[in-house]
Amino acid sequence: MPNTVIIGAQWGDEGKGKLVDMLSEQSDVIVRFQGGNNAGHTILCGDKQTILHLIPSGILHPKARCLIGNGVVLDPFVFLEEVASLGESGIRVDPSRLGISYKTHLILPYHKVMDAARESARTKDKIGTTGRGIGPCYEDKMARVGIRACDLMTPSLVHAKITRALAEKNVLFTHLYGCKPLDPAKVSEDLLAIAPKIIPYLVNVEVELKEAEKKGARILFEGAQGTHLDIDHGTYPFVTSSNTVAANAAIGSGIGANKLTQILGIVKAYTTRVGEGAFPTELFDATGELLQRQGHEFGATTGRKRRCGWLDCVLLRASVCLNGITDIALTKLDVLSGLSTIKVCTAYSYKGEIIPYPPQQENALAEVEPVYEELPGFDGDISGIHTFDALPQAVQAYVRRIEELVAAPVRYISVGPERNQTIVR
Repeated sequence: MPNTVIIGAQWGDEGKGKLVDMLSEQSDVIVRFQGGNNAGHTILCGDKQTILHLIPSGILHPKARCLIGNGVVLDPFVFLEEVASLGESGIRVDPSRLGISYKTHLILPYHKVMDAARESARTKDKIGTTGRGIGPCYEDKMARVGIRACDLMTPSLVHAKITRALAEKNVLFTHLYGCKPLDPAKVSEDLLAIAPKIIPYLVNVEVELKEAEKKGARILFEGAQGTHLDIDHGTYPFVTSSNTVAANAAIGSGIGANKLTQILGIVKAYTTRVGEGAFPTELFDATGELLQRQGHEFGATTGRKRRCGWLDCVLLRASVCLNGITDIALTKLDVLSGLSTIKVCTAYSYKGEIIPYPPQQENALAEVEPVYEELPGFDGDISGIHTFDALPQAVQAYVRRIEELVAAPVRYISVGPERNQTIVR
């Protein structure tokens, strides 16, 4: 098995958790390389549903070694809550099973206050942030004033950094946003109180990966969010605060880019988006409601209702280009059952021209009109089908047309939420 990067090819919520869970059975090491607890991976096994926000989905497999890379921003309080929650479910999460990079930056209370204050101050054009402090933490990282996991080993450094950070942030809180100031001593005390629980997890992730490679280990890199939420390549400014594209698996974990041999793009059989931002194929009719209802389209992290629309192959074409996608996993195909006609966006009409890729100007996606191709729909339950040839002809035609439009092969087809409801081609 190659070293595989799993990324979302749309706006997130494509069903990455299920594929990570499935491929973790064949993997020795699973690495989370970007984002924070603004992500949510839902895994269903039998009647048991597990939602993970920070810890790699591979933790559900007892033999797997899980790592949180330097590209992640980690809320230490949320992390410990997740560890405890998994423990209550009988899933052991200790340093023998999970490691955190010394270089991982920590989300602190003032990051969350800043996140919420900024969003509340926006009278219009809200970003739709989850309010979990992700963006402000990445800001501190880039400003070289962030607190890293390794700092927990030096209490005086933690206190000095927090004091310095709040000297600036408290001015903004009180004078710009009308918030109460935070006490640096209290923030430091609370963080250092849990430090002994975090420190045992700290490891040199890049060295672990190098040693694992020497032994021929199979490494799986687990992405969060989706390609079009990438801070550089997404629908800016309605994006997340990190690079979500496959190349960041190398940077966010500390492994050479030449070690990333398979790029698996997860694609929902239709399109969804949570929060604000342009959405060319969004549906506001009964079909959109059907997709929302049958697809159970609520955010795993926020609980927010997802906006639903037809599959957008213009976005997917860009995703194949940006990530170097070698294979596609098509998820939630079963949700389309009952539709007599299925539409696929094959191009955009923009300022009098037909274009095959998204326009690059800010918010230009709000000005495009989708160009649709209609395909026959299908009816009936396909969740029990285990081979591609056994799928209805209309379903096979839909899959093949997607391959033609985006120039990448569909290797996995998910026909239901459970692990065993996946066709491998």
